[in-house]
Order: sequence, then structure tokens, then C-alpha cells
Amino acid sequence: MQGVRTAGVSADLVDQAAERLSGVVTRTPLEPSSRLSAQMNARVWLKREDLQTVRSYKVRGAYNFIVQLDEEVRARGVVCASAGNHAQGVAYACRRLGANGRVFVPRTTPRQKRERIATLGGAHVEVIVTGDSYEDASAEAKREAERTGATLVPAFDDPRTVAGQGTVASEIVAQLGFAPDVLVVPVGGGGLLAGIVSWMRERHPSTRIIGVEPAGAACLAAAIEAGEPVRIETVDSFVDGAAVAIAGSVTYPIIRDSGAELTSVEEGGVCTEMLELYQSDGIIAEPAGALASAALGATIEVGPQETVVCVVSGGNNDVSRYSEILERSLVHKGLKHYFLVGFPQEPGALRRFLDEVLGPEDDITLFEYVKRNSRETGPALIGIEIERPADLPGLLDRLDASPLQVERVEPGSPLFHFLL
Repeated sequence: MQGVRTAGVSADLVDQAAERLSGVVTRTPLEPSSRLSAQMNARVWLKREDLQTVRSYKVRGAYNFIVQLDEEVRARGVVCASAGNHAQGVAYACRRLGANGRVFVPRTTPRQKRERIATLGGAHVEVIVTGDSYEDASAEAKREAERTGATLVPAFDDPRTVAGQGTVASEIVAQLGFAPDVLVVPVGGGGLLAGIVSWMRERHPSTRIIGVEPAGAACLAAAIEAGEPVRIETVDSFVDGAAVAIAGSVTYPIIRDSGAELTSVEEGGVCTEMLELYQSDGIIAEPAGALASAALGATIEVGPQETVVCVVSGGNNDVSRYSEILERSLVHKGLKHYFLVGFPQEPGALRRFLDEVLGPEDDITLFEYVKRNSRETGPALIGIEIERPADLPGLLDRLDASPLQVERVEPGSPLFHFLL
């Protein structure tokens, strides 16, 4: 069956990129997942880009871009903006090719990623932390390129970057020995998805391709709905590797015309999958790295015994974030709840709460009490972890039946966001 070539990037360009990357980047493993296979009643494989040279696929596009610059242009240096992974790819490419670069990252970029950028680039790269978002860092990088004449290396929005990212697809098919029935791809600005559909739609057009965005940063879905890339008003930066406010002008039409499906996953679901990958599979994935597999069974269903590949796009996770990851996961699963409780200022009030309101398997995980002598009651912020979601109605009934003043802190409320 003749495939359809997508605009801007061809399968041949992806194959040429693969030749440039040979011996430079890692041919990452394609591993079966017994956990996800049993969950989905399918044959699920994980493409382990977390084991890439810089622990993410981003090096493919960065190197493919920089290596094609002629010597005179490369001598003027390169600049880039990144939430972390693209910068690491640029740093690695700079050091490998002997180019000098300046990388701009937002303050939300985890320290672990910033330190890795400096280590990978060595004396060839300077790291500049600026702004609160990827867009802030991107604007600064563009100003730097205009001021110095350095070449801006796009994180996703250039055919050379896209072609480099697309080499993930050709590797998957080569490793399987055939094209998968379903290929699930995480989405930020769309570079990886655009590269993959560019190659797959020409070479293996029958494969079902699904892009997965974080629900708090679904810029590609917004572009599809609007008919063009548009800036989304708010971006949840938790999935930092995919926290992009506007889809690329290069990547958007490629994906739009490819027939790829698009879905999203709540950040709490991503956290749950990160913990599953770690505890069950021994994989340390960053939030963006868990996007694809988090969608399986949540927003993506597949046929019995279909061959499914999920791209684990990166493993640059800061271990200090695991407390927040666990918290978000418990809230997502309906196991963690918060309440503002007004306790009477009298002896035994807390004991009665423990005896009469808490169930036998409920656990208080947070208690912040402020005694106000001038009032009859004192407020307390209480976090309660329950054993199973079905225990919540009973807890709420006991709270309603108690004489206490109780206000539930609803997910999504300003106070709830303060807690997380």
C-alpha cells in the first residue's frame, strides 16, 4: 500500500538523519512490558529513550540539526531554549562537534537537568536560567541569536529537528521486524510525533498512531480545534518535558494532515504511571516519559493481542520530586483528601475526631492546627489517606454527622493548588 507523504518532512529525510546519527546516539532497547501487556490483553512494548545518550530522544533532533550547519555558521555558535532535555541534546552535540552554545532554560527546569546540561556540554556550553516558562526562555534565546548571529536550534519546530526525532520510528520497526499495530507517542510541541508520522505514513501507513498530551498543557489539541497554532492561557509545568504553550508552525500541519489520533492524560495519572514504571518495571521515567503508557487503559483502548509500542521519551527525573509525584497519584486515585475542620476549644476534641470520624483504616497524613483563644473553635487543615476510594462516602457521612465545622478542600481550588 502506497503511503502518504506528510508536508515538510519525508521518510527519506528521516532515513538520512538516521545515517548521520549512526554511532552518535544509542540504539535504545525495545522491551516487552508484562505489566502493561496483562493490563491491556495485548503485546505491549516500551521504546526506552530514557536510556538514550542524554536520557531522552531529544539528542536525535539536536544533533541532526547542528551537524548540517556549515563550518562558518557553526563557528558563530548556537543557542537554544529548553525545559531541559533539548538543552542536553544540544550540549552533547556541541561537545561532540566542537561547537559553542548557550542554552536558556526556565526556572521551572529541575536542578538535575540543569546540572546534566553543564556536564554534557563542558567548556562548550553556558547554561542561562531565565523566566518562568519555556516561552520566556525561548524569547530570550531568540534575542540572543539576533544579537550575536548565533544559530537558534529549535526544540521541535524545524524539519531537521523533526527528521532527527523521527528516527525513533524506523528503529522501532527494525527492532520488531514489523510495524506495530499501535504506536503511542508523548507530545509537547509535536516534534517527536511529527517525525514519527512523517516516516510511518510513508512506510507503514496502516499503523494506528496516537499522540498523548498532558491535560494541563494540551497545546496541540488547542491548535487542532482552532485550525492553527494558538497560545493556551495556562500551562501546568509539572510535565516539564511537554509543558509547551503553543504548537509548532512546522509540526502542527504535519500532525494535522497525518491522521494521527490525539488524547490527553491528567497529571495525576502520569504520576501514577511513573510510580508503576518504577515499582513494577524498574524504570525511572520523567513525567513526559510516562505520558504514553499512562494513556493505556485510561484514554486509549486497543484490540486483543495487538502489538502496541509506547515511547518512554525520557528519564531525567529529579528524585526530590517523588514526594509530589506520590501525592498527586494518591489524589488522582481518590485516596488522599483534605479538609478544613473547626475544632471546639475544649479538651478531648481531637480524641473524639479520631474515635468517631476516622475509619479503622484511615490515616491522617497532615494536621496543621492553629489555636485561637479569642474564638470558640480553632481551625485545622487535615489530610486523610483512605484505604480504597469506596471508603470516601463513609468518611464524608461521619464528618457530616459530627458537630464539627467541616469544609472539604476540593481538587482544583486555590487552596488545593497551594497544598500541591
